[in-house]
Amino acid sequence: MKSKFQADKNGYYGQFGGAFIPELLYSNVKELEDNYLKIIESEAFQKEYKYLLKDYVGRPTPLYLAPRLSEKYGGHIYLKREDLNHTGAHKVNNTIGQILIAKQLGKKRIIAETGAGQHGVATATVCALMDLECIIFMGEVDIKRQAPNVARMKMLGAKVVPAKSGSKTLKDATNEAMRNWIGNPKDTYYLIGSVVGPHPYPDMVARLQAIISEEIKWQLKEHTGKENPDTVIACVGGGSNAAGAFYHYLDEENVELIAVEAAGLGVDSGESAATSRLGEVGVLHGSKTILMQDEYGQVIEPYSISAGLDYPGIGPLHAFLNESDRAIFMNATDQEALDAAFELTRLEGIIPALETAHALAVLGKMKISKDQVIVVNLSGRGDKDLEIYIKNLKE
Repeated sequence: MKSKFQADKNGYYGQFGGAFIPELLYSNVKELEDNYLKIIESEAFQKEYKYLLKDYVGRPTPLYLAPRLSEKYGGHIYLKREDLNHTGAHKVNNTIGQILIAKQLGKKRIIAETGAGQHGVATATVCALMDLECIIFMGEVDIKRQAPNVARMKMLGAKVVPAKSGSKTLKDATNEAMRNWIGNPKDTYYLIGSVVGPHPYPDMVARLQAIISEEIKWQLKEHTGKENPDTVIACVGGGSNAAGAFYHYLDEENVELIAVEAAGLGVDSGESAATSRLGEVGVLHGSKTILMQDEYGQVIEPYSISAGLDYPGIGPLHAFLNESDRAIFMNATDQEALDAAFELTRLEGIIPALETAHALAVLGKMKISKDQVIVVNLSGRGDKDLEIYIKNLKE
C-alpha cells in the first residue's frame, strides 16, 4: 500500500520517525532495514505467517455487533474481538511475524520490553514455539500490578528482568532492553512491541498489525454491504493496535479515525499520559516523535492505571496523524476507563483490558447518529487487570 501515511525510504512520516541510534546498533538496525520487506513479502513468509495466524493464533477474530452498547449510545457499534486471539490481545499478530523475521536473520536470542505484559506474554509464547531464548524487560511497578502475566511469561520459559530506574514502567523497560541490545549486538534480536523505536520498527509493526483492518473491511462488508465504517476507535500508548485498526483506512478520508490516550488522573493533573495534549517534538527510543518532556528536554514520567498506556510518547505514525489532523486524538481518565470496562462487562458480557476500556470510554463523549457505523478495536481481554477491577468493584 503506497500512501502519504506510510514511512518513506528513510523511515519518516512527515517530520516524524527516522533512526536515532548509537553507532553500536547501526549494523543491527541496518540489517533489519535491508531485509524486513524482502522477508515479509516473500511467499515462504506469507505462507507460514498466515498458517500460524489461522491455526495457532485463531484468526480471523470476530467483528461483533454489540446490540446493548449500540442501543445505549446510538448507531451501530461493532467490536473487533482481538481479545479472542491466543494470548489475549493483538500483540501476537506482531510477535508471530517478527519471530519469523528473527529466525530468517539467524538470531538465537530474543529480547523484548513490556508494560501491561501482553507483549511479553506474546513474545514468550512465540519463543517457546520456536525454541529461542527469551528475555523480557518489565518495569518493577508493572511486575507488581500485572502479576498474572509475569507468571505466564515465566511458565513459558522467559526470563523476566525488572527495570528499577525512573518510574519503573514501560519507558524504563524499553531503556533497559535497548541497553541490553547494545551489549549483545550480534546474536540478539530486539522484538519491539509497538509502532515505536528506530526505523524500520514502526513500519514493520504497523504492517504486521494491518491484519486487523484487513479483516474489518471484508467482515464489515458481510455485515453491512460496505467495507468502510464511519468511525474507527482505538486506544493509543505507543499505538500498535491503533495502527493495525487504522491501516487500511488511512487514505479513506470519509472514515473518521479516533485515537484515545490515557488522561490518568486528568490531563492537567501532572499524573497523565495524554501525549498529544502534553507533548512536544523530540527524540524517544530511537525515533523523532511527540513526547512528554520538560524545558530541558528530559522525559516527564507518565502515569496511567493501565500499564500498556503508561508511556511518555506515541509512535511517529500517530504523531503524524495528529499533526496532519488525519486522526482525532481524545483521552479518558482512569475513572472513565474503569466505568467503561464495567459497563461493557455488564451490557455485553465481555471483560476488556484496561487499555481497551479507554477506547470505549469516549463513546459517551461523541455525538453519534442513529445510522453511524462505529468499529471499536477491542485490543485485549481483562484477565490481567482483574486485581484492579476487584479493588474497584461496586456491588
